[in-house]
Amino acid sequence: MPELRSPRLAVLIDADNASAKIVDGLFEEIAKIGEASVRRIYGDFASARSKAWIDVLAKHAIIPQQQFAYTTGKNASDITLVIDAMDLLHSGRFDGFCLVSSDSDFTRLASRIREQGIDVFGFGEQKTPESFRQACRRFIYTENLAPSAASNGADTVQAASSLRPPSAATPIIKRVIAQMETEDGWIPLGVVGKQLANLASDFDPRTFGFKKLSDLVKKTNSFEVDHAEGRPVRIRLKPQTTKNSVKPAT
Repeated sequence: MPELRSPRLAVLIDADNASAKIVDGLFEEIAKIGEASVRRIYGDFASARSKAWIDVLAKHAIIPQQQFAYTTGKNASDITLVIDAMDLLHSGRFDGFCLVSSDSDFTRLASRIREQGIDVFGFGEQKTPESFRQACRRFIYTENLAPSAASNGADTVQAASSLRPPSAATPIIKRVIAQMETEDGWIPLGVVGKQLANLASDFDPRTFGFKKLSDLVKKTNSFEVDHAEGRPVRIRLKPQTTKNSVKPAT
């Protein structure tokens, strides 16, 4: 039987709006999605801002696309990236695009690619405007890919000051559960995870300090977790507790 091939991905990096420090974590994350068939980076590598990328290009087989800043205020790198993306899109050879940038200027590009029925995975800092984040099928914060976010244990990641507390995940998880009607309130955790990705492209347990969604859910203390042997993990809202009224002494 023919071997099933991983999805072919085109990885396009905006050197002006991405740090070279995340490159190892970036390609590890991309490998979970598919095969990075095209790896290109755009910037003026003669400038101090982009020089850090030069040392890591060969290690990850990234092809640099040099763009000299001939005119102040004009970003030739962005324009070239967009042109290349459209050429690659119309080649019909790719199953997905990875756009690495925190720049909202790529919002329309991401939307256009998705209109063609091709998935877009965005990678950028938490400061990335919501318009670009939501234009992607999934958006991964690069703070979660940096070496400082390395594992301290089996289930947790090092929480940087920019990461959110576990309690901040409670409202969106409650929204997902509210959208799913069941007789007893129990929802398979896998189903919850898929719906979270559909509802918020940038939802990631690592943003809240955990590798696994199940550990994040437990830490919020807002949900009951059923992890019976031989059965998928299920969760439901904790029942609201009411204070028992105290009867007066007779």
